[in-house]
Amino acid sequence: MNATSVPLQYFDREFQVEAVKILPGQYHAGRQGAITTVLGSCVSTCLWDPAERIGGMNHFMLPGDGASPGSPWAALARFGVYAMEVLINEMIRLGADRRRMVAKVFGGAQLLAGFDRLDVGAKNSEFVLEFLRVEGVRVLAQDLLDVCPRKVHFFVDSGKVQVKRLPMAPAEPVQRREREYLKGLAGKGGGEVEMFSAPR
Repeated sequence: MNATSVPLQYFDREFQVEAVKILPGQYHAGRQGAITTVLGSCVSTCLWDPAERIGGMNHFMLPGDGASPGSPWAALARFGVYAMEVLINEMIRLGADRRRMVAKVFGGAQLLAGFDRLDVGAKNSEFVLEFLRVEGVRVLAQDLLDVCPRKVHFFVDSGKVQVKRLPMAPAEPVQRREREYLKGLAGKGGGEVEMFSAPR
């Protein structure tokens, strides 16, 4: 999805697993290891085929400042649909079946409120849930909205997701990265979820 960069591969010492870190505009799918990201106003969808044990995650933000009152999704939906479809297609290429996919969704915090007069996080959250509803993909778990950034670990072989809510202090780098990403866009037309707070 992001032609200018490749997701970072690394060894996660905390979980002792090979991992891939994705940034805004990126996605990754595979059969093993973990996929990680840090979310502010962006959303990530973790998709999983439990039969083939193939999983994937994206990290995206809807561009623009909303549509006309008569067309609430307008240009926003085109980008969001693309972000979802490229992940689904990559999983299918690896052997997953779209009909078996289940989802867990995260992010959409109100960190960029006031940017172009749009609550970006709320719009991202609304979009992803509507897309999955229309496509008939069952949402097993979600942690959306609120005002805190999140760190997400998706363990592909089991479908388990671990979400860590981060304190507000480290939010500035997340906000900066997402604002830069959103400005760039404006120029272009399982297991249970384990929740815990970061140490204070």
